[in-house]
Amino acid sequence: MPRMIDLIRQSAVPPTLMRSAARGSLSLPPAEMVEILVYLTKHPLFGDQAQLTLAGWDERSAIEIATDPSTSTEVLDYLSAPANLREALLPALLENASVPESRVVELAQTASAQRARVMLASKRVRRSAAVLETLASNSNVDSAWIAQASELVPSVVAQSCPEAPEDDVLGIEIANYLREHADEVRAAEGQPYQLLGWTAEEQAEIEGSGSLKPNASAPAAVSATVAAAKPERERQSPVQKIAKLTVGERVQLAMKGNKDERFILVRDGVRVVCNAVLESPKLTDSEVETFAAMKNVQESVLRGIAAKRKFMKNYSVMRILTANPRCPIDVSVPLLGHLLTQDLKHLSSNKNVPETVRKISYKLFRDRLTNRNG
Repeated sequence: MPRMIDLIRQSAVPPTLMRSAARGSLSLPPAEMVEILVYLTKHPLFGDQAQLTLAGWDERSAIEIATDPSTSTEVLDYLSAPANLREALLPALLENASVPESRVVELAQTASAQRARVMLASKRVRRSAAVLETLASNSNVDSAWIAQASELVPSVVAQSCPEAPEDDVLGIEIANYLREHADEVRAAEGQPYQLLGWTAEEQAEIEGSGSLKPNASAPAAVSATVAAAKPERERQSPVQKIAKLTVGERVQLAMKGNKDERFILVRDGVRVVCNAVLESPKLTDSEVETFAAMKNVQESVLRGIAAKRKFMKNYSVMRILTANPRCPIDVSVPLLGHLLTQDLKHLSSNKNVPETVRKISYKLFRDRLTNRNG
């Protein structure tokens, strides 16, 4: 059954219920109620009431929500916005890893003297050179606190130096991933490098690097391009460099590489490599949306996207995933109930998706129209 927030997003509830929601009087868990209120703050009729309700929300409950890293991005963004911030929530929001550092920097830019004292007491702030430097340049902050922030910056920069890998959290995450998938890595080492859905140019580059063994299944057009390829270039392309790496090295690059490298590695023929891309802390929402739409990735990538709550908070990812004909039916069907009515209508006539998905989409679309008109 869809959550109340999903029904409200779809305008599938009567105005009286919307009014009750804006007053915070629905019998729902506090976290879900706050998520609804945040959504309603942008509503033309109920926005003002929703803002008033949030401003007077029970402090203890609000702190618990602000502390929880699984709280939705929209709620954390609203609670931490300078215009909405309640001072009692500031310590919890500062330590919540789901609140982006860019927002903490924004808070530091306009911090009052009192707020600066709270921020400098935060462990997270004291580990961030960007936030400390911003506080030190804030004209609203007392000179004593500016001096303290300035003194902390050099030590923070030194601790974040890449010459100290033992303190590198990403390095620890990579090591843990490799340890958890050690058997898969060992089994895949030594296999010919494969790139799913490679273009003629990419295969020519790999052939030129000497890292690709003959592939009998390669399309004739691609094979012809490979045969006509020029000698290896002096400067290797990203594809050529990646093709020469071991499986373990490709896993590491998937988690710490750049956007272009992730786009190549997510199409890697070895599952443990392409899945590692989804573990990269550098992965952006737009990249995940691109991956969700791709038809030349392993099924495990699409399953991995659907399995991560942080990705599925992005409605666009959910919508794109259900429209991908390569997405497994057991993954896409449970997501259909969360789609907006208009998207269900489009999906029901999309001949590229499996027939089961089309039929269920049409049934959900028809049921919603019936309920709305009834």
